[in-house]
Amino acid sequence: MRRGEFGVMHPLSIAVAQPRCTAHDVRVNAVAHAEAVRAADARVVVFPEMSLTGYELDAVPVVPDDERLAPIVAACADTGALALVGAPVPGPRIGILAVGGDGARVAYGKVYLHGSEAAHFVPGEPAVIEVDGWRLGLAVCRDTGIPEHAAKTAALGIDGYVAGVVHADHEAEVHGERARRVAADHGVWVVTAAFAGPTGGGFARTSGRSGIWSADGELVAEAGAAPDEIARAVFLK
Repeated sequence: MRRGEFGVMHPLSIAVAQPRCTAHDVRVNAVAHAEAVRAADARVVVFPEMSLTGYELDAVPVVPDDERLAPIVAACADTGALALVGAPVPGPRIGILAVGGDGARVAYGKVYLHGSEAAHFVPGEPAVIEVDGWRLGLAVCRDTGIPEHAAKTAALGIDGYVAGVVHADHEAEVHGERARRVAADHGVWVVTAAFAGPTGGGFARTSGRSGIWSADGELVAEAGAAPDEIARAVFLK
């Protein structure tokens, strides 16, 4: 791990972003993601489930070398950020693309699909991404509600549990409930980027309220309910 001269891990700045989304329009949505990356002023910027296409189960998978991702790549190159972007990915899976200044890769596929998702996608496996010595376990929406998912991910060795979700407007409290459980069970930071604004799948009104919780289960940063809001915190060890 990357540690300072006294053995202390360097702080990690992390943000949750909930950009407005146009259904299926990856090109337009990528520009909105790039703007969020630039505004976030963070090393890691986390986005909601399927943020790049909207929660559209018939959306075409986005490949890592898709030229429409260029604005996000450029924003990450300019700011030194890593963007964890929600998108359908090859598999097909409901995935997370890790986008940096040198391009994108598929970092994760949602493990726990519900019925309508299972008709379009296949499940992935628990996964961790390392950023500046911090090990971040990845999750998408329903994964966060399955204790076994956090347990299997924590078994890989994690400092944080990072998720993109889509929840209805009346489900905003679910973020905190699940985050506090994960923090209590595993002693890790928890990050939830939640969709804001209308999207597919019957989500005419979504929750927003993206948040970041400390390893003690304390809410340290939270966005509001509207699209385009960002919240930011710094992980300390």
